[in-house]
Amino acid sequence: MFNFINLLFSGAGAGATGAAGEQNPIMSFLPIALMIGAMYFLMIRPQKKKQKEEQNMRDSVQIGDEITTTGGIMGRIVTVKDDSIVVETGADRTKIKFHKSAIYTNDTANARMEAERKAAQEAKNAKAKKDAIDEKVNGRSKKEKAVVKNIAEEAPVNEIPAEEKTEE
Repeated sequence: MFNFINLLFSGAGAGATGAAGEQNPIMSFLPIALMIGAMYFLMIRPQKKKQKEEQNMRDSVQIGDEITTTGGIMGRIVTVKDDSIVVETGADRTKIKFHKSAIYTNDTANARMEAERKAAQEAKNAKAKKDAIDEKVNGRSKKEKAVVKNIAEEAPVNEIPAEEKTEE
């Protein structure tokens, strides 16, 4: 592959006929630059995006949220401060103080988001079902009716004047 890139940047004949010691300085830097670029887009960028999402989740915790810590402790948040939280665990209501960075998941927020997604999907399905029923009953879909209505508004049909109607 390196020979192909060398031929591409050096010219077709220069790579084949040139001396072995002559190499374009750009060609020696290009593979390293490509590897760094690939590492950034495949590893570093997704990791930073994930860290940002986790930080937003930790900053948005509220009193009453069910959480799981990195150590596996599950409980309900009782107090939220700038950099710490107090979690109530178990039936005996033991309270433990944690740093916010120890939060692994916010189970309440995850359940809330899942419920919102499910409600949105159900609303979309209900609308599609209603549109299908309307189409079967009325013979045309709402889109087709809107197109016909727009065409009728743009180009009105010439009506026969009232005088001509009476003569017939």
